[in-house]
Amino acid sequence: MTELLSVGTLTIRETAGKLRDGEVSAADLVGAALERIEQTEDRLHAYVTVAAEEAREAAARADVDLRAGNDRGPLHGIPVAVKDIFDWAGLPTGCGSQARHGCEAAVADAEAVAQLRAKGAVLLGKTVTQEFAAGVVSPPARNPWDPERVPGGSSGGSAVAVGSGSCRAALGSDTGGSIRIPAAVCGVVGLKPTAWRVSTRGVYPLSWSLDTVGPLARTVEDAALLLDAIADERLVGPPADATSELGDGVEGLRIGVPRPYFFDRVHPEVQEAVEVALGELTQLGATVVAAPWPEAAAARACALVISRAEATSVHEATLRDAEGIIGPDLRQRLLTGRHVSATDYLRAVRARVVARDSVARLFASHRLDALVTPTLPAVAVPADRLVVEHPEGPEPLASAYTRLTMPFNATGQPALSVPCGFDRSGLPIGLQLVGRPFAEATLCRLGHAYEQATSWYRYLPPI
Repeated sequence: MTELLSVGTLTIRETAGKLRDGEVSAADLVGAALERIEQTEDRLHAYVTVAAEEAREAAARADVDLRAGNDRGPLHGIPVAVKDIFDWAGLPTGCGSQARHGCEAAVADAEAVAQLRAKGAVLLGKTVTQEFAAGVVSPPARNPWDPERVPGGSSGGSAVAVGSGSCRAALGSDTGGSIRIPAAVCGVVGLKPTAWRVSTRGVYPLSWSLDTVGPLARTVEDAALLLDAIADERLVGPPADATSELGDGVEGLRIGVPRPYFFDRVHPEVQEAVEVALGELTQLGATVVAAPWPEAAAARACALVISRAEATSVHEATLRDAEGIIGPDLRQRLLTGRHVSATDYLRAVRARVVARDSVARLFASHRLDALVTPTLPAVAVPADRLVVEHPEGPEPLASAYTRLTMPFNATGQPALSVPCGFDRSGLPIGLQLVGRPFAEATLCRLGHAYEQATSWYRYLPPI
């Protein structure tokens, strides 16, 4: 691994300062990003489309605006990538599927994409997604720490782009962990906001009641800046203001550790890194308490039923007209969803309410500000061996990688994955922080304090 040193990998805040001081231009940033894509894309395959000319033109406009005093905020002139399930006016929304081959270009931007443009961000290109955002592998994208391994998914291309330094941040979506999973295995930050914090308009759905839009970035502050830019204040809840508590430290915060569920069947090196992180948070002044959540497994189970049923409903025409075109993983998922009855679905929806109530009671009874768990039970696996090995036998990758993330899609809480170390092979390990609904600011405060105290974010993959 190599330590982050170059100007090209400064944080968004640091880069924004240099833009305003005239030390670099938006055109410089885009040129460096395109050069980085050229250097890495043949091994990592993060992008499906690189909009080079559009990005250069947007960067030139951003530079003119800054010189004229028209400053749109910290994202002004910053290169950002977008997962290919988001509509981008003038480009097709391919969703990683042959079933979308030849689809017409989108006529308007997705709401989150439009918000980024309005805040002055420069859009570089569209990143690889697992087919219709349904999975945890994201082929053909590969992990920047070891291109023989998976980058996670389904927002794998976005995580690879950030991790390899070809963009400063990227948009992803999270239905069962699809932001946090690739963030963890690629060594970057992934933030799933509170459900409905960010509009999903113009984002191809997988499961409309679970889908959540959020950022992947190199640091917690970068992710918070992106969330503040894309949060939709017309939706439920108070304004995001995710950067408002950064720098406040963790003194006085109460953190719950939900054993046993979130520490069952976890690789020893992952558990060790998380235990060390809990010790770091204690040294920083947080109070760490035991906070078992007996309903965690049920929360995950109801989210699985809901996601299967809703995905099958979304793709009814796909199954009818393109069953022979879609990949086997998606086909099996959709066919499974056909066996979910209306009664099963409604029971799962009711169980989701019970799960939300139970975790709310957990937070209230222990006076918690956050829960802390491993993001995943293991690091990135080889691309040709899609299982997680345990002493008692292998676990299918999709099951293993969603086991610790999906309960919080059921409850709708914000959840943040931050790097917390490496295993003996030099592969990243993720720490999952989970907050109260609409308390992203406190969650980012906690993640930022940990990140600054440990500096894991300062390390880049050898590529």
